[in-house]
This record gives sequence, C-alpha cells and structure tokens, in this order.
Amino acid sequence: MRTDNNTRKTFLWALLLVPLCALATNAAIANDTADYRLGAGDLLRINVYGAPDMSTDARVAQSGTITCPLIGSVPVAGLSTSDVEQLLANKYVEGGFLKQPQISVLIVEYQSQKISVLGHVTKPGQYALRDSVHVLDLIAEAGGVIAASAADRATLTRADGSKAEIDLPKLFDGDPSQNYAVAGGDRIYVPKADQFYVYGQVQKPGVYKLDRNMTVSRAISASGGLTSRGTERRAIVKRRGPDGKEQEYSARSTDLLQPDDILFIKESLF
Repeated sequence: MRTDNNTRKTFLWALLLVPLCALATNAAIANDTADYRLGAGDLLRINVYGAPDMSTDARVAQSGTITCPLIGSVPVAGLSTSDVEQLLANKYVEGGFLKQPQISVLIVEYQSQKISVLGHVTKPGQYALRDSVHVLDLIAEAGGVIAASAADRATLTRADGSKAEIDLPKLFDGDPSQNYAVAGGDRIYVPKADQFYVYGQVQKPGVYKLDRNMTVSRAISASGGLTSRGTERRAIVKRRGPDGKEQEYSARSTDLLQPDDILFIKESLF
C-alpha cells in the first residue's frame, strides 16, 4: 500500500513538472522576443481576437511602418512586439473601430538584424536573427565548417566589440558552454587552420592541416605512411625560431609539431 502511495506521488509530481517546464520554456522565448526591436524586413503576424477581418500578416517597410486594416500605416521600427500590441490597440480605439481590442503580435521572420558567419565555412555570409539563436545554429545554417581547412577555434565578436573564443571540437561534442547565444550585429569567424609540411620518404608529401596534438607519428600517418625506404627513427623537423632563422631538430615519434614546421623523413640506413 505504501508503494502505491509513492507511485501516485511520483505520478502527480510528473504531471506538475510537465506544464511547469513548458511554462519556463515559453517564458524564455517570450523574454527573447520582448527584447527584439523591430526593423525593416521583419514579418509580423497580427491577430485581433474577435475580429478576424482585421488580423493580418504585415512586413515592416523600409520606412519602418506596417499597414493594417482600417488604420493604415503604423510606425513600428525600434519597437518591441508588446509595444506594437499596445500601439495598435490604442489606434483601433481612437478610430472608433473597437472598444476593448485584444491584439497579439508575433514575429514570423526576423530580417532586420543580421549575424555574419565568415571564414572557413561552406556558405559564408549574413544570416537573419531568429528567436533564441546560438552559435551552433548559425554554423549549421552556414553549411558547417570546411573540415579540410578550418581551424579548431573560432571567434565570436559582439556588436559592442567584445570577443569570445569558441572551442569547435567541444561545441560539436555538445558542450553548452561553447554554444553562446548571439544577437544582431554579432560576427562568427572561423579562421584557416595552421599548417605543416611533410617531405621525404612518405607516400603523399605535401601541406597538411595541423590538428590539435599533432605528433610526428600522426603526421606521417596523415601523409599516407612511410615508403618502403623510410624510417621514423630518422625524422627531422625544420622550424623557424623567434629571430626568423630556421633550425633543424632530430624528432621523435611523440614530438608535437608546431605551425609551419617542415617534417622531413630520411631513408633508412639499412
């Protein structure tokens, strides 16, 4: 009997938590929308309850106005949706069209505020701000990063000039601390990755992307592996020092490569 009571309590708590979670989500979305300031290109859905003929979809013109049934042109640029609701209600009352209008305004398309996604992504460009947009959403909308050339860190530059670094591997692994919320005027930049060079006794000599923790052994694998005459034991790294002069080092398989290193694999002596 005690078990049945506990089960009932658990079930009742579950019933209570579902609507509470929904309310919290809706409240968060409402707060984001309330902070958004309308501008040219935004599309609004206006519902006038009890008067369906007055309900309409209206796009904000370049002049910052929308056109509504009966009351005509209304300036809305720079206003929030709640501001517009109150403004329309007042105009319908002042015009003698409605006594106590109940009006809701929803943003259907966010076009006036743009976010730039630049650098080594598939489709760099400007993207319209939508409700509750985050870094991962914008990178996905830009077609994702170009795996062969993109660095593993990106930069988020805010409209006020402040910056945040984004660890892309952590972001793609689902780390919420890297998935920053973005706002109109922000810019996401994915730079080109550092490179290194591999020559000598490897299958595919050339230039390669310097991944995080790239060792000599991994670099050889990236370049197709050793030829029949190559040996890891005779690896040489050529590296420029702070003074710009090139220096040469004997390298072990576990040594980490640095940007612009030249890895040279010599022939085996035996």
